Amino acid sequence: MGVGISAHRLAGTVAGLGGLGTISSVDLRRHHADLMAQTGRSRDKAAIDAANLVALDREIRAALALAGGRGMIAVNVMRAVAEYASYVRQACESGAEAIVVGAGLPLDLPELASDFPDVALIPILSDARGIALLLKKWMRRQRLPDAIVIENPRFAAGHLGAPRIADIDAPQFAFPTVLEGTLALLRELGLESERIPLIVAGGIHSHEQVRALIAMGANGVQLGTPFAVSEEGDAHPEFKRVLAEAKPEDIVTFMSAAGLPARAVKTPWLEGYLMKEEKLQRRAHARDCIAAFDCLHQCGLRDGNPKAGQFCIDTRLAYALKGDVQRGLFFRGSESLPFGAAIRPVRQLVHYLLTGEKPVGEDDDVFEDTAGQRRLAVVGQSG
Repeated sequence: MGVGISAHRLAGTVAGLGGLGTISSVDLRRHHADLMAQTGRSRDKAAIDAANLVALDREIRAALALAGGRGMIAVNVMRAVAEYASYVRQACESGAEAIVVGAGLPLDLPELASDFPDVALIPILSDARGIALLLKKWMRRQRLPDAIVIENPRFAAGHLGAPRIADIDAPQFAFPTVLEGTLALLRELGLESERIPLIVAGGIHSHEQVRALIAMGANGVQLGTPFAVSEEGDAHPEFKRVLAEAKPEDIVTFMSAAGLPARAVKTPWLEGYLMKEEKLQRRAHARDCIAAFDCLHQCGLRDGNPKAGQFCIDTRLAYALKGDVQRGLFFRGSESLPFGAAIRPVRQLVHYLLTGEKPVGEDDDVFEDTAGQRRLAVVGQSG
């Protein structure tokens, strides 16, 4: 979700409807004026890191309160961020009910969360080979994932689970292939009876897709962009407008500063950057972090990696959070959105994904099914 796009309001609302609402853990201080007053111009990494832990704690507690005991509150932590271990520990201490980790193999997650056995651990992976590696490592630690997110890099937003742009369409990432391979792997490892839920992610935008994926063997789905553009999404309205109005030709894949392929809307900054990318990569050289934040374990700009992006990703995502169309980096999936360019409440999105019924006009209570039949529906909270 980038920086601050899914914070307590979105995550708490999703959980309040019986889902698993996920807080994106990166640089959450940007949602808190007092913390930004202390660190907004700071060059002190320790102070910035401490402020982000305070913000993460606040967001988790606020999301839990909003959910009111329904659903679950998860925290997503990128394995690629420098403070990965600190974020995992803080999330557990603050009451998060699940930790979701992608952007790298979280082989050490069981150790980091060992003092919190009731917290669900959910890795994000893209192919059966990666799932096999993780399962075998975790089994030696006497721990199994509580669920596995299978994310298809062909459709997903933000950082993608493929080593190179040329690999994102590789057949081993197709949902049928990964689901079939993972189910066979679970049988081979004697884990079939453990009933580990498989959650598919990347480009999901319709009720029909959900039904088809469940029929293939998935147990659930994860969505990013459709929730990000909801009324309860924690970003600026301009952020939502940019994502909702983007056409297929506006969406591009490029190399992130994290050294992974990424997908976003081609806004003015990104278009200008891509025109200069090759020149910037040729001139890449190691330097101090320009934000004094050192947010990534490996940063193409800071480390002078000519194969990675040459920009400060935290700064660009922070601009997007504020709705700065000229300067921001707007992560988005490749597929169309359930309600087109309309910004709708989370409850309508959840209702549509579960039933196939879409809201009619501006009326929150009238829905139309695929046969064109209209009816009144109470779309409220569920346990």
